[in-house]
Amino acid sequence: MRELMVILFSQVLVNNFMLARILGTCPFIGVSQQLETASGMALAVVFVMSVASAVTWLVQNLILNPLNMGYLQTVSFILVIAALVQLIEMVIKKNSPSLYRALGIYLPLITTNCAVLGVAIINYQAKYGLLQSAVSGAAGGLGYGMAIILFAAFRERQRTAPISRVMVGFPIALVTTGLLAMAFLGFSGFNVAKLMGM
Repeated sequence: MRELMVILFSQVLVNNFMLARILGTCPFIGVSQQLETASGMALAVVFVMSVASAVTWLVQNLILNPLNMGYLQTVSFILVIAALVQLIEMVIKKNSPSLYRALGIYLPLITTNCAVLGVAIINYQAKYGLLQSAVSGAAGGLGYGMAIILFAAFRERQRTAPISRVMVGFPIALVTTGLLAMAFLGFSGFNVAKLMGM
């Protein structure tokens, strides 16, 4: 249990996929203009990263490794992620058309979100088991979701703030991202395993 807690806190705070590893920047910038769409994207990423981590572990350990076809790892993982994104796209389109329209092109782009592929490869390289991989994926998604929701809240607030015209839009978004990443840098000194008594 402690090991799962270490993975959880490490992925959410210390090794946050967006703010520490700088993975998944495109949807982070593109979908964070409104809190509602950012929340929808966060939920979608949590789902895709959690399930993709578990399914890619199964694909790697039950198919690729026994058949000595590890060289197909990246292609196989991308196929799994694409299938999951198609599934969640259909669910959102049916249940929340307004969220589907708001997410627009960024929803299918989860397929190319390098954070999703990154967590699957990192899980394999860390030699996590099935449960550890699923927790790592969920925690990675939670960390990504927390970052995009925080960023969207800042961007909504910036619309009414007195910001110089040259900084409005993309420049202030980049500055804000940098400041958020610097804030999360403060967690990099934490030894989560030691804090958990391991």
